Amino acid sequence: MKRLLSGVAVALSGLLFLAPVTRAAPDAPTTAAVPTTQPQKFIRFIDRGDAGGELDTADVTFANDHGTTVHLVAAVHVGERSYYEELAKSFEGYDALLYELIMSKDAAPPSGSDSGERSTDFVSESQQLLKRILNLEFQLDVIDYTKPNFVHADLDKETFQKMEADRGESLLSLMVQQAIAAWSNPPQGMADDPNADYRELVPLLSRPDGERQLKLILAKQMDDLEAISAGLDGPGGSVILTERNKAAMATLDRTLAAGKTNVAIFFGAAHMPDMSKRLAERGFSPVNVQWHRAWDMTVRPNEPSMAEKLLNGLIDSMGSDSGK
Repeated sequence: MKRLLSGVAVALSGLLFLAPVTRAAPDAPTTAAVPTTQPQKFIRFIDRGDAGGELDTADVTFANDHGTTVHLVAAVHVGERSYYEELAKSFEGYDALLYELIMSKDAAPPSGSDSGERSTDFVSESQQLLKRILNLEFQLDVIDYTKPNFVHADLDKETFQKMEADRGESLLSLMVQQAIAAWSNPPQGMADDPNADYRELVPLLSRPDGERQLKLILAKQMDDLEAISAGLDGPGGSVILTERNKAAMATLDRTLAAGKTNVAIFFGAAHMPDMSKRLAERGFSPVNVQWHRAWDMTVRPNEPSMAEKLLNGLIDSMGSDSGK
């Protein structure tokens, strides 16, 4: 099961880091400023042992010799409501907030409400499923993208789909490739027990903190962002990462040329290693990093088990069907 969960976790990381699709805690502070000279990581997992843990994303500040600053604000697309509310508050201080969102050319940006018709494509449906399973919030349901300083900096949906079709590429195919690679290289120390796969499922389904156990599995996998980014890209680049980063940088160039001096780029964490290199080519250097807690995995023993949630969901579904 460790081998299977590793493959699944690697595949799911693409949904948590890349391509949000538009719709037609402990007493410790959630952020902490830490000086840095190199942006080594844009996401980190902090293991607190028996007390739980947390998954954090970085806001790395870059500056050039002219006093212009650009923040790379890394994101996961499914997180705590407090995480998105905290980010939204920080966005108010930027001259411009460049955001990722694959939406149609004539579509209006989401306002952060839960109402409205949703996309039914694979990415959007899968992200909504993760939201429910992990008891978290979906990014587009919390953040208001209609704010005056928000600037769309992504490919539009039509261009994105055409570029993928021309290359024979899709997020699903990339995720499958990652899962196969993880399956072929199982975690070190895997037990030789022929029933180990099944034993791993027992605590996940039966313990009161089964939901947290699943978050921990995913968070530990996502801590290796460099490997995830490499798996979602390739020698010739990819549409899902490289081409979208190019679009973001082109928007940044136009924004800076318009006189903006304090700008943020809000994209999935997997985009950030490549973006930091592109900023360096433009004369920017990292000067600071601030961390935001995206997932709080503090032990909460009274949480219902995963099995209980699955059964209640089945019961609710049966009730809905009978009422039709």
